[in-house]
Amino acid sequence: MDNADEVQIVPYDPRWPELFQREKAHLLSCLPAGLIRRIEHFGSTAVSGMAAKPIIDMLVEVTSLDETRQKIVPILTSQGYAHFWSPRWGPGTPRFYVWFIKRNGQGVRTHHVHMVERDFPHWDRLLFRDYLILHPEIAAEYTVLRMRLVKLHPHNRQAYTKGKTEFITRITEEARCFYKSSLDP
Repeated sequence: MDNADEVQIVPYDPRWPELFQREKAHLLSCLPAGLIRRIEHFGSTAVSGMAAKPIIDMLVEVTSLDETRQKIVPILTSQGYAHFWSPRWGPGTPRFYVWFIKRNGQGVRTHHVHMVERDFPHWDRLLFRDYLILHPEIAAEYTVLRMRLVKLHPHNRQAYTKGKTEFITRITEEARCFYKSSLDP
């Protein structure tokens, strides 16, 4: 088993927001102008004080996945990022999105950069992030779940991720209702 891909949860690192900002600045400096609309920090490393896998998750809105394939993939792969075209299916869901893995000199993952168009369902992850920030008791519950899953699946990222799905789906729906009701007069 490749130890570089071992699933681990570590205590919150106050450097994570800065690591996000540095990578954001790097992406904006090297990628074609006009393709990138916004870059967001999401996932557990975006929640202050929360233990997390020490990988900065980034959500990048691109204007076109076809142009991303043609213009961004060659730039980032030439810089050593691995990239994957991940399929997604469902009513009204785009066929794919692209994500990149950035690794440090030891081969350990440091960043996951998800590139999606504006209407892609990944944007719900910001609802989840913001809801955890506002509700520390739910963030603590999520941490307990993740700690249990990492003990069960320390070398199986897919099983670890699958184990979180029901919780994330439920809390995202709570967040959607919460934010909708706070916008209603």
